[in-house]
Amino acid sequence: MTGPVLLGVRHHGPGSARAVRAALDQCTPDAVLIEGPPEADALVPLAAQEEMRPPVALLAHAQDDPGRAAFWPLAEFSPEWVAMRWALERGVPVRFIDLPAAHSLAMGDGEEPGTEGRPADEPPAAGQEQAAAPDEAPDEAPDEAPDEAEVRVDPIRVLAEAAGYDDPERWWEDVVEHRGGAGGPGTGAGGAGTGGGAGADALAPFAALAEAMGALREAYGDGGHDRDPVREAHMRLRLRAARKEFGDGVAVVCGAWHVPALARRTTVAADRQLLKGLPKVKAAVTWVPWTHRRLSRHSGYGAGIASPGWYGHLFSAPDRPVERWLTKVAGLLREEDYAVSSAHVIEAVRLAEGLATVRGRPLAGLTELNDAVRAVMGDGSDAPSSLIHDRLVVGEVLGEVPQDAPAVPLQRDLTRSQRTLRLKPEAPERELELDLRKETDAGRSRLLHRLRLLGIPWGEPGRSRGSTGTFRETWRLRWEPELSVRVAEAGIWGTTVLSAATAKAASEASEAATLAEVTALAERCLLAGLADALPVVMRALSDRAALDADVGHLAQALPALVRSVRYGDVRGTDAAALREVATGLAERVFVGLPPACLGLDADGAAEMRGHLDATHQAVGLLGQPHPGQRTGPETEPETAPQAVPQPGPPAMPQPGPQQLRTRWAGVLRAVSERDAVPGLIRGRAARLLLDEGELGDGGAERLMGLALSPGTPPTDAAGWIEGFVGGGDGGMLLVHDERLLALVDGWLTGVPDAAFTDVLPLLRRTFAEYEAGVRRTLGELVRRGPTAPSRHSSGAAPDAAAPGFGPGLDRDRAAAVLPTLRLLLGIGAPGFGDEPGERPDGDPPDTTRPANDLTGART
Repeated sequence: MTGPVLLGVRHHGPGSARAVRAALDQCTPDAVLIEGPPEADALVPLAAQEEMRPPVALLAHAQDDPGRAAFWPLAEFSPEWVAMRWALERGVPVRFIDLPAAHSLAMGDGEEPGTEGRPADEPPAAGQEQAAAPDEAPDEAPDEAPDEAEVRVDPIRVLAEAAGYDDPERWWEDVVEHRGGAGGPGTGAGGAGTGGGAGADALAPFAALAEAMGALREAYGDGGHDRDPVREAHMRLRLRAARKEFGDGVAVVCGAWHVPALARRTTVAADRQLLKGLPKVKAAVTWVPWTHRRLSRHSGYGAGIASPGWYGHLFSAPDRPVERWLTKVAGLLREEDYAVSSAHVIEAVRLAEGLATVRGRPLAGLTELNDAVRAVMGDGSDAPSSLIHDRLVVGEVLGEVPQDAPAVPLQRDLTRSQRTLRLKPEAPERELELDLRKETDAGRSRLLHRLRLLGIPWGEPGRSRGSTGTFRETWRLRWEPELSVRVAEAGIWGTTVLSAATAKAASEASEAATLAEVTALAERCLLAGLADALPVVMRALSDRAALDADVGHLAQALPALVRSVRYGDVRGTDAAALREVATGLAERVFVGLPPACLGLDADGAAEMRGHLDATHQAVGLLGQPHPGQRTGPETEPETAPQAVPQPGPPAMPQPGPQQLRTRWAGVLRAVSERDAVPGLIRGRAARLLLDEGELGDGGAERLMGLALSPGTPPTDAAGWIEGFVGGGDGGMLLVHDERLLALVDGWLTGVPDAAFTDVLPLLRRTFAEYEAGVRRTLGELVRRGPTAPSRHSSGAAPDAAAPGFGPGLDRDRAAAVLPTLRLLLGIGAPGFGDEPGERPDGDPPDTTRPANDLTGART
């Protein structure tokens, strides 16, 4: 070969990749130059290892600011990747010649995060006016209105329009991607040329494309990215240096838009002048896994193609790409329980090829294939389309990089943890169920919680479907390429996941502004197993709790703190110190809650009701005996007779679980009986006492009678009802206790007409929360009135009847369900209320059934 060979390509184009491979086989250069950051030259040998599996990306980030990063994605069908692998297989040197990442990262301020340094010739995102091109113009928002001098030319659109196409993508696919052999446009700027076949000149398509790009740049000027002149100047300098080192036998693989600029004659001084004074940062470069989904233009990274899965198929299919693709589609639909047979595949192939012939296309493209699948395999429905698009057209492939690739220490520790816990990063979203009683699952949970604390959301917690126990966790996992940047950013906190999460938690504890933030942080530390961070968080928690006198803040912080104590018990974490703080916080809530409930308006009462419910739930958890604590009336720990007293002031005794619940019941009783407390809060306190069995016989009726007395304002009484029977379970209380329902009914019928309009919204809000069946039952009970005694009951009067639907037990109705109940439970117990050995109907017991019979077995 004489002189450098300039191979202009479209990034991530399978046709360009085939053409590059054919051209390199023909010219056999002594060195290969590739558009990319020169800092990655040392990483090129890693591409030859078996562990390196595309899609992958070169990640460059500023060492002082890891969040400032840039990606250079490469797929199996990327021309740059093909050229790199070709050179490595033959021992040919490879050099990157684009603008160094040190400059592009420093110049990237104000750009979209994660896109700094992105080659300007990548296509715009979906929805933008410019279509993808062999060497596309840079991104530009569709709503921008640049001056005419600033308009960036879209070369592919111009070429497609010259060929009579209204869709640039279809033109590019017809003239390049759907052609075999070298595959490329063979007629310059015009129509769809034929791809090179056997014996054809593999360099001819590149010469035609270079001529077309030159004509476009002459007509429209260098209407590319503002950074293009600087990048192209650096490329020319690197090309000159390579020619001095290797001679003229050099091949350059770059975006087609840059080819005329690289062939242009300029002086070294002029190019260096363009690079003079560029900002610079210290950059680090490595390989990271990439995904097909991130190669899609919809991802926001603008990597260039809307259908990477389809392009990968075109590149890897040795022959008959249409038949092979529809076979993949049929296999996917069968996995999803669609009735698809081989006959469907045959008919779909015929239809797709027929559509391509009618439309004048050299090969059936995605449009024809999708139409054929919809008509033949989907019976005219679009239902399979989204599934095929996500799983095949885009794909869910995640690349891999060798273990010896350069990485920050935190990334290496994360990789070791993933390997130890058998938690492999994957591109598709998957659900992970964890049983925290198992050591491996507990380790996985701690790792995921630590990563979330570090701002690396690999997993998102979800709701467990199989169990509500605290030993169960459900996670939704999906590894995104940009998480590698998050890992690099988190590296400032430590070299391991544990040390970094511990340092981050300690820093957040000192910076937290509210008590609720610190309690939430304490919960996260327990979930993540950060024992070394807990003392720092506990000190911050104690300091803020001592200074915060707002009962609302204390009540808001208590539930998270108590959950932390319970999670600590489940996970085997020593949460004794946290329990002491939670108990002290509960004591302060007990003292401050009654006066805080006085003089509240409607909004304040509603907010305080939430604090009341949260505190009640927290006391219920905190009042349960924890491991190692005795239960019963004696709550003081036993002291061995030989114990030696320790010097110093005596420790303040902590109330036991039963004492804590008793004190809380006293607080609720004080709140429920104070007239100055809003009715909503008094009613809620009475309901909580009733649920805990603290009111005794007639206690609820007494409180309701006082609240609904004629001297109580109707709005306050309605608020009391809302607090007492509000919520989803309040209706069932009225259904099963007709005495309470009668009190509510009697009060409601006595509300004056003038006050009824004020009471109605409160009552509607209360009863609207009930299920439809509960509301219907309440209506029937009210319409029916007091229930008459059943003829099978004990004869007690309605006034002495037990609460419920009827005044007594209907023995015949109860006996009727016993045979079915015994069948379901697998027992043969005597009838309800009968003596042993007697059947409900008075017949002697059936002794003919075997002892293990389902309906005759006895316990």
